[in-house]
Amino acid sequence: MGRHTGDEGAARLRWQSHGREAATGLLRGVGDSEMLTNDERMRYSRQLVIPEIGEAGQEKLRVAKVLVVGAGGLGSPAAMYLAAAGVGTLGLVDSDVVDLSNLQRQILHGVNHLGLAKVESAKRALARLNPGVHVVPHRMTVTSENVSGLIEPYDVVVDAVDNLETRYVVNDACVKAGKPLIEAGVLRFDGMVLTVIPGEGPCYRCIFPVLPPPGAVPSCREAGIIGAVPGVVGSIEALEAIKVILGLGQPLVGRLLLFDGLAMTWREVNAARDPNCPACGGGRG
Repeated sequence: MGRHTGDEGAARLRWQSHGREAATGLLRGVGDSEMLTNDERMRYSRQLVIPEIGEAGQEKLRVAKVLVVGAGGLGSPAAMYLAAAGVGTLGLVDSDVVDLSNLQRQILHGVNHLGLAKVESAKRALARLNPGVHVVPHRMTVTSENVSGLIEPYDVVVDAVDNLETRYVVNDACVKAGKPLIEAGVLRFDGMVLTVIPGEGPCYRCIFPVLPPPGAVPSCREAGIIGAVPGVVGSIEALEAIKVILGLGQPLVGRLLLFDGLAMTWREVNAARDPNCPACGGGRG
């Protein structure tokens, strides 16, 4: 699994004491934002009564920009809950079109959108859910050449892909740009989640240093996936992104959260930064 340690507590305490907003720059423009409308107060009333959120927190969500890479099984619940919470700008990245086999788990899409680009299908679904959210579709394949420009306008990145090569590309770009990254993966009945805050904890490469050889790790197409699993894990991704935006709680920094849906158990594996990590350590080329 990689290098593990229980010594990430100090980093999490620094993250809390200094304030995550300062680390991520998510307060940009909050002071200049308009007050909530009456409709917004009604829509978000169940959030506004939470002491840790209130109107100030809701305004932070409204000015936040989150990029969701992948509009499939993980990206569907992640994007829906981020939109429902009032994240002001949601970028969606996917190059694929809606296929009948997607509908068992990709709840952003329906039979009326078969053959439509997933980012367009997702945009329509999110507009029905919350028309106040600005959805930016990016119909493209993420590569090492275009990823930096893609993530640049966003405050937080949610990785919801089932392609391992893309996972490494996104991780490396977020680390380089200092962007918080919510990382997750699912297969069959299992899932995992990790939050990467550059400089505060390990990145994905610290735990899994190199891309496995082709065929070493089966895809969901090959091994299968039960739809409720990405529903659970994608929802956790949305919650982690909201926590990072608001500077609340303890994100999964240095803690790889593993979900076993058959046993219905959660296991946490502590992970430390690798000083020789090729992305965030001394091993960078």
